[in-house]
Amino acid sequence: MSPTPDQPHSAQAEHRHHAYVTNSIPWWVRVVWIGFWVFTVYYTVVYLFPALQREIELHPPVKAQAK
Repeated sequence: MSPTPDQPHSAQAEHRHHAYVTNSIPWWVRVVWIGFWVFTVYYTVVYLFPALQREIELHPPVKAQAK
């Protein structure tokens, strides 16, 4: 005998409480995320890449020899 939707432990009765409805993201939240990613790219290009190039130099700077 298969369960019917009116039985309390049937899959159909349990699904009744798990049907989620999504909400749309407000426009200003999207603007905040876009601003965050624009700042991240800007910071990486302007500050992080040059600093990494200075830190990972293959040839250390030549020091003056003591006489």
